[in-house]
Amino acid sequence: MGDSTSLHRCETLVSLLGADKVLLPGSTGYNTSLSSYFSPQAAAVHPVCFVTPQTVTDVSTVVKSLASPDNGGPCDFAVRSGGHTWFANANSAPGGITIDMRGLNSVDLSADKSSVSVGTGATWDAVYGKLDPLGLSVAGGRVAGVGVGGLTLGGGISYFGPREGFTCNQATSFEVVLADGSVVEANEKQNADLWWGLRGGSNNFGIVTRVDLTTFEQGLLWSSMTLNPLTEVDNQAKIYAELMAAENYDVNASFLTGWAFASQQGLSVTLNQLVYTRPVGNETPAFYKPILDLPAISNASATTVVANMSTLAQNSVALQQPQAARYMTATTTFVPTEAMIRATYDAFNASLSLLQNVTGLMWAVNIETLPPQLYTHRGADTNALGLGKRRNDTLVVCLVSPSWSDAAQDEQVYSAARSLMADIEAKAKNLGVYDPYIYLDYAAPWQEVIKGYGAENIKKLQDLRKRVDPKEVFTRNVKGGFKIPEGQGS
Repeated sequence: MGDSTSLHRCETLVSLLGADKVLLPGSTGYNTSLSSYFSPQAAAVHPVCFVTPQTVTDVSTVVKSLASPDNGGPCDFAVRSGGHTWFANANSAPGGITIDMRGLNSVDLSADKSSVSVGTGATWDAVYGKLDPLGLSVAGGRVAGVGVGGLTLGGGISYFGPREGFTCNQATSFEVVLADGSVVEANEKQNADLWWGLRGGSNNFGIVTRVDLTTFEQGLLWSSMTLNPLTEVDNQAKIYAELMAAENYDVNASFLTGWAFASQQGLSVTLNQLVYTRPVGNETPAFYKPILDLPAISNASATTVVANMSTLAQNSVALQQPQAARYMTATTTFVPTEAMIRATYDAFNASLSLLQNVTGLMWAVNIETLPPQLYTHRGADTNALGLGKRRNDTLVVCLVSPSWSDAAQDEQVYSAARSLMADIEAKAKNLGVYDPYIYLDYAAPWQEVIKGYGAENIKKLQDLRKRVDPKEVFTRNVKGGFKIPEGQGS
């Protein structure tokens, strides 16, 4: 539907919700919403209006109105919580209506403190702000400003993942507004198929307005970031392949390694981010000793902190400030053998030739562990991701996450990222370590995420969609997210 239909829908929403909940172009509220997106690419999308529901009833009213067959049929809309997905149209609707969920930001701890009920417009730092003083936490996002809704529905990697499982596996119940405006609970007892499908199934079924997450006792975390010279790549590959192996893995450890090239310094380095979730006081965890024994770049001594999740989440923002540069991510998955880690470095190194003259470039490739303890936590088939059914070894998600400053060079960077991912996948297939899983929360718009969940899970997701959204409003009219493939699962 074109802008005129959307404009008419905005006017209807004003009459249904009140003018204060509908933000029109030119207004301060509209401009503030645009400036709150993480990436400039997302902020460049201008919907006909933003609608800002404050309650689940508001969300139901909005969905009923936008999905209505009257007035020319359903109109295009998008849903955002934290607004952290980087690509245009992922969480905003060009020429359509964007539902900004940030008003649904409650964080309520259960009486027995065993779970926390969170509005999906809340950000993870708000959750930690409530739980840290109580010595509690949840397996949530690692960066302040990331929304609870998007991360959870995409799977969710956290520092606690190896110990507690994917974020989505911590979700004991969802409150969901379906395409007909009805509000349902989805958990193990009610709408169990929907509960399963929302754990990794993104925005294909409805708008999640609240998620209940399991809490656990948690003190301070140990965190360190170190830089090594590239001369250590062979040692890096050997050490990490050993530490990542399932039989050696310490579930209190969460870490990534990789390489970064900074054009302004003309410098490439090896980067290690090491977190330990059950430290003994300020002691350095013995598990990380082999990494910390590697020669460090002399003027970049390790930055080590022992702090709570709120502090670590805020520290992570400093690495990528919202809209300080142009951002993107793309990802692939493999088993981290020594040969494959070395091959990933070779692919990173080769990709630099595709990026000559990109202004203000930081080109970073990281590998993050998914030990089997993470993806089989609470059972192999408790989510839509499909991992536990076919694997029992450690995987890694390999992520390219550059930043750059000139919009005119977007396509050059996207093309280089696509080429790099293809090169890494080809190397992984050649070494027999490739896995088709694509981590949704890092995926690029050209990646077919849900295809990687496997034919059996695709069929279950298709059947679920047929039940809860028979007219496929969330497939056809909600533009963002990653859609369930049509037809037979492949």
